Amino acid sequence: MSTVITCIEDLRVLAERRVPRMFYDYADSGSWTESTYRANTTDFAKIKFRQRVAVNMDNRTLATTMIGQPVSMPMAIAPTGMTGMQHADGEILAARAAAKAGIPFTLSTMSICSLEDVAEHAGSSFWFQLYVMRDREFTGNLIDRAKKAGCSALVLTLDLQILGQRHKDLKNGLSAPPKPTLANLINLATKLRWCKAMLGTRRRTFGNIVGHAKGVDDMSSLSSWTADQFDASLSWDDVAWIKDRWGGKLILKGIIDPVDAELAVKSGADALIVSNHGGRQLDGALTAIEALPPIVDAVGSRIEVHMDSGIRSGQDVLKAIALGAKGTYIGRAFLYGLGAMGEEGVTTAIEIIRKELDLTMAFCGLRDINLVDGKIIAR
Repeated sequence: MSTVITCIEDLRVLAERRVPRMFYDYADSGSWTESTYRANTTDFAKIKFRQRVAVNMDNRTLATTMIGQPVSMPMAIAPTGMTGMQHADGEILAARAAAKAGIPFTLSTMSICSLEDVAEHAGSSFWFQLYVMRDREFTGNLIDRAKKAGCSALVLTLDLQILGQRHKDLKNGLSAPPKPTLANLINLATKLRWCKAMLGTRRRTFGNIVGHAKGVDDMSSLSSWTADQFDASLSWDDVAWIKDRWGGKLILKGIIDPVDAELAVKSGADALIVSNHGGRQLDGALTAIEALPPIVDAVGSRIEVHMDSGIRSGQDVLKAIALGAKGTYIGRAFLYGLGAMGEEGVTTAIEIIRKELDLTMAFCGLRDINLVDGKIIAR
């Protein structure tokens, strides 16, 4: 009997069965004790709705805009590293699903499929996420490649100058592609569906880096290059340089404190994303949904505020919108779908969230996502 998929958790369970251990763990883990990773989701559950009855619930709409670009619902696909290791050609499949759904797709610098590969399949809202590397020439060239690929926004991640320690990745010896160790080979032998799909693609390492960064043309040179390249000296001066080089819509990702939100406004960015990197950087930081209201209060009238980290349902999306976010992002939720069923799984994840968002908004007595505010939250 086939499994009936009704929620994101169903996709997670299926992905855990089908994706090799190191890549499943890479997606489904946080740093150190993982307390922030877990709290990102549990803090959403503490927020309660006000249900209204006997109000007109007909003709509902979730359509709105993010950074002035039309979206079918206030949600985008978040940039996630190594997406093409959850499923062969993963970034291409997720970009296709996002385009069909009418929501933005954000490609990570650390993607398996390259900017140029994904551009052929992405919709009009194709965004690129940038990590700033010590090699500023490479960073500048990446920005230029994103422009050439038709990306309509640049998402600059500010909270990964250094890497939070993720115990599972160290224990699993995470690499793309996986090293042929005995433990990996035994695990891969149980993931034949994944292996078969991987044998059918040439995309098995970091497509934005190999062949583009100086001296990086194989796996050994790639690992030493990336270990050395994340720039711990990144500052707001660099943000100004990136904004000038890019020249288009700029979103700053990784803001969790109102002081940094003020600096984001001063930088001239178009939007900021309240995010703790999904609990993968500073364990013990505020959860994103906790941090959202103070940031909205501080800067929400001067810059568009978005939010990620912990969203697993349409109800979570609605709570973020009610607390002042103008847009949200899903990372793990779409990765579970991708690992479970490829492109169909990403489409399923998006549609599950869309339906939950639509129905919950109706139960709260509203028909237009643009009218949602804090009044739907029970105080």
